Amino acid sequence: MLRIGITGGIGSGKSTVAQIFNVLGIPVYSSDDAAKRLMNEDKDLKNNIVKSFGKESYSNGKLNRKYLAEQAFKDRAKIELLNSLVHPATIKDATGWMEKQTAPYVIKEAALIFESGSDKFLDAVIGVKSPLFLRIERTMKRNNVTANEIEARIKLQMDEDEKMALCDYIIVNDERQMLIPQVLLLHEKFLKGSLH
Repeated sequence: MLRIGITGGIGSGKSTVAQIFNVLGIPVYSSDDAAKRLMNEDKDLKNNIVKSFGKESYSNGKLNRKYLAEQAFKDRAKIELLNSLVHPATIKDATGWMEKQTAPYVIKEAALIFESGSDKFLDAVIGVKSPLFLRIERTMKRNNVTANEIEARIKLQMDEDEKMALCDYIIVNDERQMLIPQVLLLHEKFLKGSLH
């Protein structure tokens, strides 16, 4: 069974691409959803977050996402600290999930595949590439945040060109090229167990 990653910057449309694979019957692991779940359920992870970011990280036993985001997204060192706590738990969870799947291939959707080192556990990575103005526009609509807030977050992420250069395949999501034919091409390839 092939293990395929999907990555891209904020607002690139990686979740949309993952959903298309899912509609085609391919199991999709969302690292973002898993991280949210694990930050609420994994006792060791919860303890480490409290140790690093304070008791306010949880309210009535549930993750205080607003507080944690305010703490973590201030500077790169704090983001790296949070990621160093969350990534190992998510990688372990994803590995367990993949072992239970029976499909010809599976998809792991994650914003930080290369940054977390989880690319080492994958056979190939698809990058979803999108123009910056579209990424900002989409994120503003989805998250109800300002362009400045999004740009500040983008500055803390790996350079988009650098990230795409590390990917084995690129899907362009620029609202001019159709997504489904691009996904179908890769789907056919992966069904045959081929990476070339």
